[in-house]
Amino acid sequence: MRMMTIASGSSGNCIYIGSNNTHILIDAGVSKKKIIEGLKAADLSIDDISGIFVTHEHSDHIKGLGVLTRKKEIPIYATEGTLKGIKGSTSLGEMPSDIFNPINADHDIYIDDLCIHSFRTSHDANEPTAYTVTCGKNKMGVITDLGKYDDYIIDNLKGTTSILIEANHDINMLQVGSYPYYLKQRILGDKGHLSNESSGRLLCELLNDDLKSIMLGHLSKENNYERLAYETVRLELDMGDNEYKASDFAMSVAPRDIHSEIFEI
Repeated sequence: MRMMTIASGSSGNCIYIGSNNTHILIDAGVSKKKIIEGLKAADLSIDDISGIFVTHEHSDHIKGLGVLTRKKEIPIYATEGTLKGIKGSTSLGEMPSDIFNPINADHDIYIDDLCIHSFRTSHDANEPTAYTVTCGKNKMGVITDLGKYDDYIIDNLKGTTSILIEANHDINMLQVGSYPYYLKQRILGDKGHLSNESSGRLLCELLNDDLKSIMLGHLSKENNYERLAYETVRLELDMGDNEYKASDFAMSVAPRDIHSEIFEI
C-alpha cells in the first residue's frame, strides 16, 4: 500500500491511498491541476482513480470536486449529510448526478482489493467522517478535522500501520493570535480541530509494533508551523505512558501546498 498527501492544510486537502491495483482519493479540496501533478508524482493519472471519499463538505475538502468529476465521472462516496452539503455548494458548478454514492458511518466499502471503513468525527459539518483503508494486513488511517477524540475514535484507528493525523494548531499561538474570539472558540471547541498536544496524546493511544509511519497534517497556516508541530508531538510521545518513543517510528509533517513523499508499506 502507498499513501501520499497531495495537499494538507487549512487551504486545501487531498490524500492519495492505493495498492498495486486500486487507487482512491480522500477529499479533493485543491485544484484539478494540483491533483494531476500530485498523482503524476506517484506515476498515476486521474484515469487510475476508482473513487473519491469525502470527509465533509467544507470548501478546503471539496473545492476541486466539480472540475475533477466533469473531466472524468469518478464515483464520490460520502455520508448523506456530506453529499447534501456538496450538492448545495454553488461554487462547484454542475456535476454528473449519477456519481454520488451515499455511505453510512461504521460501514465498509469494498473497491477491488481495498476496504474503506468510515467512522464518525466531531466537527462542525453536516455528517463528518474519517476513514481507514485496509489491504491485506496493512491498514492506513486518515483522521483530521475533529475537535475531540474518544474511545470510539481510538477503537477505529487501532492497528493502523500508517496514519495521517491532524496537528492543527499550537494553543498559545491561537490564543494570542489575530483571529476573532468566536473563531478561536470554534477551533478550540469539541467540534473544531486537534491541537499539537491533543494529536500527540491520541497517537499515544495508537502506537503499536506494526506502525511504520506517522504523518502530521492539516496544520494551520496562522497558528502553527512544521517544526513546532513535530517537536510538540514528539515530546508527547516520549512522555507517554507506554513502552514506545517517538524515535521508534518514521514521523514527518505533511507539506501544505505540495505533495509529500510517498509512504509505502
